Formats: sequence, C-alpha cells, structure tokens
Amino acid sequence: MIRRSWSSLPIIVLTSLEATDVKVSAFDAGADDYVEKPFGVEELLARLRAALRRAGPPGGPVLEIGELAVDLEKRLVTVQGRAVQLTPHEFGLLRLLAQNEGKLLTHPTILREVWGPAYGDESHYLHVYVSQLRRKIEPDPARPRYVLTEPGVGYRLRDTTG
Repeated sequence: MIRRSWSSLPIIVLTSLEATDVKVSAFDAGADDYVEKPFGVEELLARLRAALRRAGPPGGPVLEIGELAVDLEKRLVTVQGRAVQLTPHEFGLLRLLAQNEGKLLTHPTILREVWGPAYGDESHYLHVYVSQLRRKIEPDPARPRYVLTEPGVGYRLRDTTG
C-alpha cells in the first residue's frame, strides 16, 4: 500500500466492490480516483491520464520560501543557510505545507497526510508539532513568519515578509 506521506503519485483504486463505505475509505486513505469492475481499458487509460494531469509536474527537489529551504530529496531543511534538525513528523508536516505553499490546509487534511487516517480527529497532535516546528524554523515563534494559523481551520505556509 502506498501512503500519501510516502508518495504524491496519483492513486487509482481498482475493485469489484460497490459499497459506498469502501469508496469513502479509499478516498479518505488518499486515493485520487476509484474504478469498479468491470471497466473498459480505454476508460482506465483516460482516468490515468486525468490523474497525471491533475498531479502536474513534480516540484523541484528544493522548495524555497523566503529564507527557508526544504530539500525533499535529501530531507534537509535550512533557514538562512543554517541546517535545522527535524523529527520525521516535523519534516512530514513542513514538506506538506511547503508543497502546498500559500494554500490553507485543514487540520483533518494535515493529520491524514502526515499521520494517517486514524489521526483525523487528533488535532492536539498537530498543535504540538506546529509549535515545535515554529521553535525550530521561525525567527520569532510568537510572531510566525512562515507557518500561519487560520484559527479553527488549519495552517498555511508562506513568507509574510515578501
């Protein structure tokens, strides 16, 4: 099984099951599309092409937001050229935010992508990790420059000085 925290590849579920709860579970687990048997090869190929178009070109291996750089390939984060040590979950959180720079990501979305579907209602985990991440990458964690809170909704990553 491919988990969203490991890969951003498009995922299409092929199954003979028709139950709505199975479809919902597949989408909640990160599937991009769902095809029930029997299906035609042309339909499957069209869905694959559409999923690849939506995925777009992969981002460069280094995402830069102001003086913050996230090297996805090397799993290296620097602020003003200084390396910052992050735990795997902190890096996963920052990677997700950086790959969606400027977009508001809701608490359930972040929890599902970084921790998995079982943590969808555990927003206290998220608040703790955001606080830890801010202490490591923000010049002043009390007045965040990068990881911005949208109260009651989620977080977004952007450089507020630029």
